[in-house]
Amino acid sequence: MKKTIGSILLGISLITLVACGNDAKSQDDEVPAILEVQLEVAEHVEVDEKVDLKAVVTQGDEDVADADEVQFEIWEEGGKEESTMIDAVNNQDGSYEAETTFDHDGAFTVQVHVTARGMHNMPKQTVTVGEGAAEEEGHEHGDHNHEAHAEGFSMHFMEPEDVKKDDEVDFIVHLQLENEPLKDARVRYEVWKDDSEEHDWLDAEEGTPGEYSSPFVFEETGAYHIRIHVQDDEDLHEHEEYQIEAK
Repeated sequence: MKKTIGSILLGISLITLVACGNDAKSQDDEVPAILEVQLEVAEHVEVDEKVDLKAVVTQGDEDVADADEVQFEIWEEGGKEESTMIDAVNNQDGSYEAETTFDHDGAFTVQVHVTARGMHNMPKQTVTVGEGAAEEEGHEHGDHNHEAHAEGFSMHFMEPEDVKKDDEVDFIVHLQLENEPLKDARVRYEVWKDDSEEHDWLDAEEGTPGEYSSPFVFEETGAYHIRIHVQDDEDLHEHEEYQIEAK
Protein backbone atom coordinates (compact mmCIF):
# COMPACT_ATOMS: atom_id res chain seq x y z
CA MET A 1 0.00 0.00 0.00
CA LYS A 2 2.77 2.41 0.94
CA LYS A 3 4.54 1.62 -2.33
CA THR A 4 1.35 2.36 -4.27
CA ILE A 5 0.85 5.72 -2.55
CA GLY A 6 4.51 6.58 -3.10
CA SER A 7 4.23 5.74 -6.78
CA ILE A 8 1.15 7.95 -7.13
CA LEU A 9 2.84 10.88 -5.38
CA LEU A 10 5.94 10.47 -7.55
CA GLY A 11 3.79 10.48 -10.68
CA ILE A 12 1.99 13.65 -9.59
CA SER A 13 5.33 15.34 -8.87
CA LEU A 14 6.68 14.43 -12.30
CA ILE A 15 3.55 15.73 -14.04
CA THR A 16 3.79 18.99 -12.07
CA LEU A 17 7.45 19.44 -12.97
CA VAL A 18 6.77 18.83 -16.67
CA ALA A 19 3.87 21.28 -16.64
CA CYS A 20 5.95 23.94 -14.91
CA GLY A 21 8.76 23.37 -17.36
CA ASN A 22 6.40 23.78 -20.31
CA ASP A 23 4.96 26.97 -18.80
CA ALA A 24 8.45 28.40 -18.30
CA LYS A 25 9.43 27.49 -21.86
CA SER A 26 6.28 29.13 -23.18
CA GLN A 27 7.08 32.30 -21.26
CA ASP A 28 10.70 32.29 -22.46
CA ASP A 29 9.60 31.84 -26.08
CA GLU A 30 7.09 34.68 -25.93
CA VAL A 31 8.23 37.55 -28.15
CA PRO A 32 7.64 41.04 -26.69
CA ALA A 33 5.30 43.31 -28.64
CA ILE A 34 6.98 45.84 -30.89
CA LEU A 35 7.43 49.42 -29.70
CA GLU A 36 4.99 51.61 -31.63
CA VAL A 37 5.45 55.38 -31.96
CA GLN A 38 2.89 57.75 -33.44
CA LEU A 39 4.39 61.12 -34.39
CA GLU A 40 1.93 64.02 -34.32
CA VAL A 41 3.01 67.30 -35.94
CA ALA A 42 1.29 69.67 -38.37
CA GLU A 43 2.18 69.15 -42.03
CA HIS A 44 2.03 72.89 -42.83
CA VAL A 45 2.88 75.77 -40.48
CA GLU A 46 3.69 79.45 -40.78
CA VAL A 47 6.99 81.20 -40.11
CA ASP A 48 7.47 81.97 -36.38
CA GLU A 49 4.33 80.00 -35.46
CA LYS A 50 4.63 77.88 -32.32
CA VAL A 51 4.59 74.25 -33.43
CA ASP A 52 3.64 71.43 -31.07
CA LEU A 53 5.59 68.18 -31.38
CA LYS A 54 4.05 65.05 -29.89
CA ALA A 55 4.91 61.36 -29.82
CA VAL A 56 2.55 58.70 -28.49
CA VAL A 57 4.39 55.53 -27.47
CA THR A 58 2.71 52.16 -26.99
CA GLN A 59 3.67 48.51 -26.71
CA GLY A 60 0.80 46.22 -27.52
CA ASP A 61 -2.19 47.61 -25.62
CA GLU A 62 0.00 49.35 -23.04
CA ASP A 63 0.91 53.04 -22.94
CA VAL A 64 4.68 53.37 -22.49
CA ALA A 65 5.25 56.02 -19.82
CA ASP A 66 8.78 54.90 -18.91
CA ALA A 67 10.79 55.60 -22.08
CA ASP A 68 14.52 55.97 -21.49
CA GLU A 69 14.88 58.80 -23.99
CA VAL A 70 12.64 60.73 -26.37
CA GLN A 71 14.12 63.43 -28.59
CA PHE A 72 12.83 65.33 -31.59
CA GLU A 73 15.39 65.92 -34.35
CA ILE A 74 14.70 68.69 -36.87
CA TRP A 75 16.56 69.60 -40.03
CA GLU A 76 15.98 71.55 -43.22
CA GLU A 77 15.87 69.69 -46.52
CA GLY A 78 19.43 68.90 -47.60
CA GLY A 79 20.94 69.87 -44.26
CA LYS A 80 20.69 66.91 -41.90
CA GLU A 81 24.25 67.47 -40.70
CA GLU A 82 23.01 70.72 -39.15
CA SER A 83 20.03 69.18 -37.37
CA THR A 84 18.92 70.26 -33.91
CA MET A 85 17.78 67.96 -31.09
CA ILE A 86 15.00 68.84 -28.66
CA ASP A 87 14.37 66.80 -25.51
CA ALA A 88 10.73 65.86 -25.00
CA VAL A 89 8.71 66.28 -21.81
CA ASN A 90 7.21 63.05 -20.46
CA ASN A 91 3.50 63.49 -19.72
CA GLN A 92 3.50 60.17 -17.80
CA ASP A 93 0.64 58.83 -19.94
CA GLY A 94 2.58 57.44 -22.90
CA SER A 95 2.79 60.81 -24.64
CA TYR A 96 5.89 62.99 -24.96
CA GLU A 97 5.83 66.61 -26.10
CA ALA A 98 8.01 69.55 -27.09
CA GLU A 99 7.58 72.69 -29.14
CA THR A 100 9.57 74.65 -31.69
CA THR A 101 9.35 77.46 -34.24
CA PHE A 102 10.74 77.93 -37.74
CA ASP A 103 12.18 81.33 -38.65
CA HIS A 104 11.99 81.04 -42.45
CA ASP A 105 10.17 79.34 -45.31
CA GLY A 106 11.35 75.88 -46.24
CA ALA A 107 10.79 72.14 -46.16
CA PHE A 108 11.84 70.54 -42.88
CA THR A 109 11.93 67.02 -41.49
CA VAL A 110 10.85 66.24 -37.94
CA GLN A 111 12.01 62.86 -36.65
CA VAL A 112 11.38 61.55 -33.17
CA HIS A 113 13.89 59.15 -31.59
CA VAL A 114 12.36 56.92 -28.92
CA THR A 115 14.39 54.48 -26.84
CA ALA A 116 12.36 52.33 -24.45
CA ARG A 117 12.39 48.79 -23.06
CA GLY A 118 15.44 47.80 -25.08
CA MET A 119 13.93 48.95 -28.37
CA HIS A 120 14.26 51.99 -30.63
CA ASN A 121 11.78 53.58 -33.03
CA MET A 122 12.21 56.76 -35.05
CA PRO A 123 9.34 57.79 -37.34
CA LYS A 124 9.62 61.06 -39.23
CA GLN A 125 7.42 63.52 -41.07
CA THR A 126 7.95 66.40 -43.50
CA VAL A 127 6.76 69.85 -42.45
CA THR A 128 6.27 72.67 -44.96
CA VAL A 129 6.94 76.11 -43.50
CA GLY A 130 5.39 79.14 -45.18
CA GLU A 131 5.94 79.00 -48.94
CA GLY A 132 8.06 75.86 -48.67
CA ALA A 133 11.53 75.23 -50.08
CA ALA A 134 13.11 77.39 -52.76
CA GLU A 135 15.50 75.93 -55.32
CA GLU A 136 19.00 76.08 -53.87
CA GLU A 137 22.46 74.99 -54.87
CA GLY A 138 23.96 72.11 -52.91
CA HIS A 139 26.27 72.95 -50.03
CA GLU A 140 29.29 71.40 -48.41
CA HIS A 141 28.87 69.07 -45.46
CA GLY A 142 30.86 69.11 -42.26
CA ASP A 143 31.98 66.12 -40.24
CA HIS A 144 28.90 64.10 -41.23
CA ASN A 145 28.36 63.02 -44.82
CA HIS A 146 24.70 62.09 -45.29
CA GLU A 147 23.91 60.71 -48.73
CA ALA A 148 20.46 60.91 -50.28
CA HIS A 149 18.66 57.79 -49.07
CA ALA A 150 16.12 55.52 -50.71
CA GLU A 151 12.56 56.59 -50.05
CA GLY A 152 11.36 55.46 -46.64
CA PHE A 153 14.83 54.52 -45.39
CA SER A 154 16.18 56.04 -42.18
CA MET A 155 19.51 55.60 -40.37
CA HIS A 156 20.41 56.86 -36.89
CA PHE A 157 23.96 56.37 -35.64
CA MET A 158 24.46 56.62 -31.87
CA GLU A 159 27.59 58.70 -32.23
CA PRO A 160 30.10 58.05 -29.39
CA GLU A 161 31.12 61.05 -27.31
CA ASP A 162 34.29 61.90 -25.35
CA VAL A 163 36.27 59.04 -26.89
CA LYS A 164 39.78 58.51 -25.54
CA LYS A 165 42.74 56.43 -26.67
CA ASP A 166 42.34 52.69 -25.86
CA ASP A 167 38.58 53.06 -25.26
CA GLU A 168 36.46 50.15 -26.49
CA VAL A 169 33.24 51.55 -27.88
CA ASP A 170 30.15 49.82 -29.23
CA PHE A 171 29.13 51.30 -32.56
CA ILE A 172 25.32 51.21 -32.67
CA VAL A 173 23.05 52.18 -35.55
CA HIS A 174 19.26 52.00 -35.79
CA LEU A 175 17.71 51.34 -39.20
CA GLN A 176 14.14 51.72 -40.37
CA LEU A 177 12.31 51.23 -43.66
CA GLU A 178 8.80 52.66 -44.05
CA ASN A 179 8.78 53.46 -40.32
CA GLU A 180 9.40 49.80 -39.41
CA PRO A 181 12.67 48.34 -38.04
CA LEU A 182 14.82 47.06 -40.90
CA LYS A 183 15.54 43.44 -39.97
CA ASP A 184 18.11 40.98 -41.29
CA ALA A 185 20.19 43.60 -43.10
CA ARG A 186 23.90 43.27 -43.75
CA VAL A 187 25.57 46.11 -41.86
CA ARG A 188 29.31 46.80 -41.86
CA TYR A 189 31.36 49.54 -40.24
CA GLU A 190 34.34 50.73 -42.28
CA VAL A 191 36.85 52.51 -40.03
CA TRP A 192 40.07 54.29 -40.89
CA LYS A 193 42.33 57.09 -39.68
CA ASP A 194 43.12 60.31 -41.52
CA ASP A 195 46.76 59.37 -41.96
CA SER A 196 46.31 55.67 -42.73
CA GLU A 197 45.52 53.72 -45.89
CA GLU A 198 44.46 50.68 -43.85
CA HIS A 199 40.70 50.28 -43.40
CA ASP A 200 39.13 48.04 -40.75
CA TRP A 201 35.87 46.30 -41.66
CA LEU A 202 33.52 45.33 -38.81
CA ASP A 203 30.51 43.07 -39.35
CA ALA A 204 27.67 44.28 -37.15
CA GLU A 205 25.31 41.96 -35.29
CA GLU A 206 21.59 42.60 -34.98
CA GLY A 207 20.31 42.73 -31.41
CA THR A 208 16.81 44.07 -31.08
CA PRO A 209 15.06 44.37 -34.46
CA GLY A 210 16.67 47.12 -36.53
CA GLU A 211 19.61 47.69 -34.14
CA TYR A 212 23.09 46.73 -35.35
CA SER A 213 26.24 46.95 -33.25
CA SER A 214 29.93 46.09 -33.26
CA PRO A 215 32.75 46.86 -30.79
CA PHE A 216 35.82 48.85 -31.78
CA VAL A 217 38.97 49.87 -29.91
CA PHE A 218 40.46 53.31 -30.58
CA GLU A 219 44.12 52.32 -30.36
CA GLU A 220 45.50 55.77 -31.18
CA THR A 221 44.60 59.40 -30.77
CA GLY A 222 43.42 61.42 -33.75
CA ALA A 223 40.55 61.61 -36.22
CA TYR A 224 38.79 58.42 -37.26
CA HIS A 225 36.36 58.07 -40.16
CA ILE A 226 33.42 55.68 -39.76
CA ARG A 227 31.41 54.78 -42.84
CA ILE A 228 28.30 52.66 -42.24
CA HIS A 229 27.30 50.35 -45.11
CA VAL A 230 23.78 48.86 -45.22
CA GLN A 231 22.52 46.24 -47.67
CA ASP A 232 19.55 43.90 -47.83
CA ASP A 233 18.15 41.25 -50.17
CA GLU A 234 16.02 43.81 -52.04
CA ASP A 235 18.90 45.77 -53.65
CA LEU A 236 19.02 48.35 -50.86
CA HIS A 237 22.51 49.83 -50.55
CA GLU A 238 22.93 52.83 -48.27
CA HIS A 239 25.82 54.44 -46.44
CA GLU A 240 26.65 57.38 -44.22
CA GLU A 241 30.01 58.66 -43.03
CA TYR A 242 30.98 60.17 -39.68
CA GLN A 243 34.15 61.46 -38.08
CA ILE A 244 35.12 60.88 -34.44
CA GLU A 245 38.07 62.39 -32.60
CA ALA A 246 39.90 60.17 -30.10
CA LYS A 247 41.83 62.13 -27.46
